[in-house]
Amino acid sequence: MPNTTSATPAVGNIRTLALVGPAAAGKTTLAEALLQHTGAMGAAGSVERGSTVSDHDALEIKAGHSLQSSVMHLDHGGCRIHLIDTPGAPDFIGQSLPALEAVETAAIVINAAAGIEPMAQRMMAYAAERGLDRLVIVNRIDAQDVDLSALLADIQAVFGKECLPLNLPDAGATQVVDCFYNREGHCDFGAVADAHRALVEQVVEVDGDFVDRYLNDGDIDANELHAPLEQALREGHLIPVCFVSARTGAGVPELLDVIARLLPNPTEGNPPDFLNGEGADATLMHAKPDPAAHVLAHVFKVSIDPYVGKLGFVRVHQGSITPGTQLYVGDGRKPFKVGHVYLQQGKTHVEVPSAGPGDICAVAKIDELHFDAVLHDAAEDDHIHLKPLPFPVPVHGVAISPKRRGDEQRMWDIVGKLVAEDPCLKLEHLAQTNETVVYGLGELHLRMLLERLREVHKFEVDTRPPRIAYRETITQNAAAQYRHKKQSGGAGQFGEVHLRIEPLPRGAGFEFVDEVKGGTIPNQFIPAVEKGVRQVLEHGALAGYQMQDVRVIVYDGKSHPVDSKEVAFVSAGRKAFLDAIGKARPQLLEPIVNLEVSVPDAHMGDVTGGLAAKRARINGTDTLRGGGLVIKAQVPLAEVVDYQTELKSMTGGRGRYAIEFSHYEPVPPQLQKQLAEAYRPKPEED
Repeated sequence: MPNTTSATPAVGNIRTLALVGPAAAGKTTLAEALLQHTGAMGAAGSVERGSTVSDHDALEIKAGHSLQSSVMHLDHGGCRIHLIDTPGAPDFIGQSLPALEAVETAAIVINAAAGIEPMAQRMMAYAAERGLDRLVIVNRIDAQDVDLSALLADIQAVFGKECLPLNLPDAGATQVVDCFYNREGHCDFGAVADAHRALVEQVVEVDGDFVDRYLNDGDIDANELHAPLEQALREGHLIPVCFVSARTGAGVPELLDVIARLLPNPTEGNPPDFLNGEGADATLMHAKPDPAAHVLAHVFKVSIDPYVGKLGFVRVHQGSITPGTQLYVGDGRKPFKVGHVYLQQGKTHVEVPSAGPGDICAVAKIDELHFDAVLHDAAEDDHIHLKPLPFPVPVHGVAISPKRRGDEQRMWDIVGKLVAEDPCLKLEHLAQTNETVVYGLGELHLRMLLERLREVHKFEVDTRPPRIAYRETITQNAAAQYRHKKQSGGAGQFGEVHLRIEPLPRGAGFEFVDEVKGGTIPNQFIPAVEKGVRQVLEHGALAGYQMQDVRVIVYDGKSHPVDSKEVAFVSAGRKAFLDAIGKARPQLLEPIVNLEVSVPDAHMGDVTGGLAAKRARINGTDTLRGGGLVIKAQVPLAEVVDYQTELKSMTGGRGRYAIEFSHYEPVPPQLQKQLAEAYRPKPEED
């Protein structure tokens, strides 16, 4: 049975925080230290022992690192603090990014020994784009041979001079000293007064009245600076830096005080951008953190719990959710009744009587729930949704099939549930090759999916080499026409279509334009023509891949008063489009990915040489602390489908890499010829 709690805090006493950043920064261990210090749990768990609150999944325990986001809560200083621990591996950014939708503050956790890694920079940029308050937490300050003063200088060089310490290490990094409320004292960096002065000057800059006071009086009591501090955080004018050792506990009490006393409540942070309506007609709106208003809540995570079924993790932005509340899911016309409202403590469900603005709760056993849904209790709010997140495009694919014949539908259902939990996974059936393909962000992403399929769902699949998501396009204008005519005793079929095609800019997608005049193709048959065109788009004409970046303009045709039927115009549209493509110099495109490879200095030559052989463009390198480099390049995805094995061999297992889709480029002529020759289209059926 779930635990229960009756306390429902006021909106001003709620804090929300997502721990984001690179793998091995110590986010999970830090979450344990925060929970333990506030009495939310007894002894802190250990990642090595597999006993942490957040990494409770069997696969996470086996892997020794987070694979999905985990929600926790704790109380400190009269505040309820909602905490989300997120994975640090780039392959699992589909779990990390949505956490930013549920919080006011993004805490970028940095490993003091490793310095500023690429994932820290990516999450800082994402948080800034969403208008979140940002906090830098330097963890593992107790690591040997770490120059924390130099690291702070690096943070300011990379993220900006607005990164100022709220506290600083002292006594050989065994404790920290507050710099915001303390005007005097000493720390490992020198005098506290210098850091205090820099903080106050940065904060008062956002308010002219405080600037005048500061210039006249020389200092201002920090207790008076709450409002300008919150403004500075909202505007990104101040990004506080805190030092901590989750392992020893140094800085943990001080970090909790910072969260409770200085970080924003739901009325103080920048509200998320909701859109009311679709497309160009959508208008920007913001929720009001009023518990008495009508409900607006956002589902930022979905998981399948073996005991309570589908769980929707919800950030309440407006109104209150209680057991018995009738809620709609997006534009659904039928409401559901909330049975129970839970706060999560890792895998433990803590039942609460209500959840109000700022709360992060879970509701269960609602089949209609899905990722990114907006829950509301007013039918007129059915077109409200959040501004979409910029998720990386999953292009790393593997074909799967069940080991047992006849299990195809069961495989589709199970994998479909796993895909529904991660917005960076995609499942599709390729009719042209009769393949079921699942796409992810990298080799590790897909390996964990297949392991979860086997270990958790006890379902075995066979896999085949990854299928690269090539695309087809055209390079010049062309025109064609086709008459479909069929007579076989009874009613005949007749439809004639004239069309032009034009290339569009890369990434523009597809446009269908109806320029038919005089009803030469009756209006009711125009959708049939488009259907035939889209059949070609889906399956391609050159090598069996989807076609993109093309405009199709239907401008003329002919019909028959008796024999014209939808099927005739579908066929005529398809074959006219195929004919036009053949004249428009079709071209095959391949996905290009941004590649970041982290390697020890000694292996740089081997790695860059290997990348050059893969048609990669090296864009630069960044130096890491501890004698490492990050090599940045752009490379065709087809060249790095098995890069993990190669990199492991070159670096003795010490290299790591991450890929992210960038754009499509034309494939080399020889490769296009090979792929086109290997394509065996299905026979046309009239």
